[in-house]
Amino acid sequence: MSERKFPNPREEDIMAGNRRLSRPDSSLPDWEMPDTAYRPVPIVWFTGAFFLHFIVSSAFLMILLAQAAWVPIVLAALAGGAVFKWTWDRGMSGAGAGWKVATIIMLGVNMLYVIAVSLSV
Repeated sequence: MSERKFPNPREEDIMAGNRRLSRPDSSLPDWEMPDTAYRPVPIVWFTGAFFLHFIVSSAFLMILLAQAAWVPIVLAALAGGAVFKWTWDRGMSGAGAGWKVATIIMLGVNMLYVIAVSLSV
């Protein structure tokens, strides 16, 4: 039999310099941290709030376009309040001040979008 050029990862350690990349009893390298837990970050809450409020507000605008201008504005404001509370309860209340301010500004800008579209029709 010919001698193998590379070590067999099923039988021996695979090394890269002084770091072990693979062991026979494990499919993950030693430096990989598979036992970590998911920790949501404020960008996830912010993005979720943005998309949810934008989609709900746009749906109100499309469905209620023939109604008086104040109807979609009021419904979008109520939806914005619900999204705000949901986002705060998810964990935004513990986030940094910048994320809190950005979330409030983003919901306000979404409301400006609703107001502009409602009043332009």
